[in-house]
Amino acid sequence: MKLKIALLTGDGIGPEVTNQAVKVLKAIGKRYGHTFDFEEALVGAIAIDKTGNPLPDETIAICESSDAVLFGAIGDPKYDNNPDAKVRPEQGLLKLRKVLGLYANIRPIKAYETLIDKSPLKRYIIEGTDMVIYRELTGGIYFGEKKLSDDGTVASDLCEYSQMEIERIAHLAFKSALTRRKKVTLVDKANVLETSRLWRRVVTNIAKEYPEVALDFLFVDNAAMQMILNPKQFDVILTENLFGDIISDEGSVIGGSIGLLASASVGDKSAMFEPIHGSYPQATGKDIANPIAAILSASMLLEHFGLFAESESIKKAVEKALEFNIVTPDLNAIRNYGTNYVGDAIASTIINSEESNGYINHENINLGKSIFF
Repeated sequence: MKLKIALLTGDGIGPEVTNQAVKVLKAIGKRYGHTFDFEEALVGAIAIDKTGNPLPDETIAICESSDAVLFGAIGDPKYDNNPDAKVRPEQGLLKLRKVLGLYANIRPIKAYETLIDKSPLKRYIIEGTDMVIYRELTGGIYFGEKKLSDDGTVASDLCEYSQMEIERIAHLAFKSALTRRKKVTLVDKANVLETSRLWRRVVTNIAKEYPEVALDFLFVDNAAMQMILNPKQFDVILTENLFGDIISDEGSVIGGSIGLLASASVGDKSAMFEPIHGSYPQATGKDIANPIAAILSASMLLEHFGLFAESESIKKAVEKALEFNIVTPDLNAIRNYGTNYVGDAIASTIINSEESNGYINHENINLGKSIFF
């Protein structure tokens, strides 16, 4: 297969971790005979600095002409810490989602056995956790009309949803549940919000088309609590934009590091893949950022195009790296492996993953090379 991939590395650690994802995709190409062509484009703070626009027209054109987008991270303290900034990096990401019609954000959350003790939650609570969050991405309060009074003392943000917006992501969530444990949990605030009551009505009707899938409901405040008390209860979570943003980041503590969580943002014609962590400017250029979320985002990209064996190769290589503690300081400060080191080890493992005789090459592990002979 040949794919053209728009590479939007963005700000902070974005370029560092995205480079590791590219490295891994090239390893997949070498092993399986695929061709991945990458075209870089500007987005976020770096785009503002160079063009005055967080999402230049040229970037949009490159994304629209590509098969998929591989995204890094956006954000810079000079904008984050300035509430009066009129142009912000996040505007570029929101506009990109809207322009490409990326209405569904998909975030898997899994408790890796080798990292369970890294989580602030107790082992018996999180062991066996395996869920995926379907977050609506182009509607709701983030995109609603915004008002500020003339004297700057009163502000409002409109939260608005249509039946169509709810239906299209709900179908994706139910179809996903059919391939998993056949349970969908709708997270809303239907006791207070009219938009949430619409979500309940629409999703309840759609559930009738999927009789094999159980549907239940949780208010978002209870859902936030249940994710900490008993995350194993969840299979597929379906929710709106704001709630999904919050609970998916909350879910990052389950795995022990936000640097492990990948995501896909999909629409009817386009798809974008990105780690859920931010730009982490304090770590920029220090070779300490965890690249695994970006690498697993590349795995989701392959799966999106039906390359399931290739996607699984990435997951297995990541799991081997975790098993043998080839990880960045956020997961193991003692061994002190860097971003590039981890990326090299995972990429090399993919290329050399025939696992001849099933033996583990411990010398190569220490060298950051292939885990296998």
